[in-house]
Amino acid sequence: MSAPSPAAAAPVSGTLRAASLVALAVAFLHVVFGAIVRITGSGLGCLTSWPRCADPRTGLVYWFPPLDQPQLVIEWGHRALAAVLVTLVAALVALAWSRRAEPGVRGRGGVLRAAGAALALVLFAAAFGAVTVKVSNTPWATATHKIVAALTLATLAAAALRAGALGGAAAWRQTGSARAFRGARVAAVLAILAVLMGAFTAKTEGAVGACLGFPLCTSSSGAGTAHLQLTHRALAYLLALHLAGLAVAFARRREAPVVARTAGVAVALVVVQIALGAAMVTGHYVTAVRSLHQATGIALWLTAFVLAYQARIAAGLAAPLPAGGWGGRDVVPAPGRPLGGRPLGGAA
Repeated sequence: MSAPSPAAAAPVSGTLRAASLVALAVAFLHVVFGAIVRITGSGLGCLTSWPRCADPRTGLVYWFPPLDQPQLVIEWGHRALAAVLVTLVAALVALAWSRRAEPGVRGRGGVLRAAGAALALVLFAAAFGAVTVKVSNTPWATATHKIVAALTLATLAAAALRAGALGGAAAWRQTGSARAFRGARVAAVLAILAVLMGAFTAKTEGAVGACLGFPLCTSSSGAGTAHLQLTHRALAYLLALHLAGLAVAFARRREAPVVARTAGVAVALVVVQIALGAAMVTGHYVTAVRSLHQATGIALWLTAFVLAYQARIAAGLAAPLPAGGWGGRDVVPAPGRPLGGRPLGGAA
């Protein structure tokens, strides 16, 4: 009996898949914690000192400051979590590099490229965090920081999907349409735009409470900033309608089950997000509700991205399937799907 091929003997490992999921989970917590920094007004808890933290009372600068002030603790905790995230993403890159001989790790559509992109983004986010502090957390800097963090989440999710997690392996077993991918891609674009406008609204003075009433802006108290709130709401409503339409269309057309399920999760999240928005406006912007609203928004963006990526795989538009499968288990692709060859759609 002939020996198994190197590709079949060395599939993408479960360790690499788990490492990508751990890094993704910490990245999500870091983004959520960043919003807590903003919502509690702790962005300058360390004054304008970076990477060390200045005690606002004494002005003394520390690597490990005295943790007796809530705003200082929140800001320093956010920075400490960023250091953990950088370490985890660097470890993911190192692990992927050490396993680069395995199928599905290096090259186009491999885990290594996505992990490398995530490392570049997380390092840029850390450096830009210093800029954000130095310019006293202006709206443009805060929004840019938020978008970079959201893109870091996306690249880590791509790494996990390429390793077979988050429905990546299931999408290869199923068949979907390019039409589903196009629709899911629009949802991801709407989601990231809503995140961007949410960041601008949260940081622009007077914009948070500019629109009174829900779902429409029945009156304004924002002195010229109501348009930011209205744009954010309009994007949220468009995203909700689009996701609902996708869920119905996917069910009728019998798209790939994993894609249809993720669309259902996205619909549930957008409903929760709008409900939290209503509670936030009518409840006079309670800090806990604002934090939940932001966390759900980031979860919605991440889900929309995963939905688009799953649909891309199911439509045969992603990079080829690793010849050895994932985690030691062979994966039989959907009919007509290439196995270690050229993708059907010719897209990377």
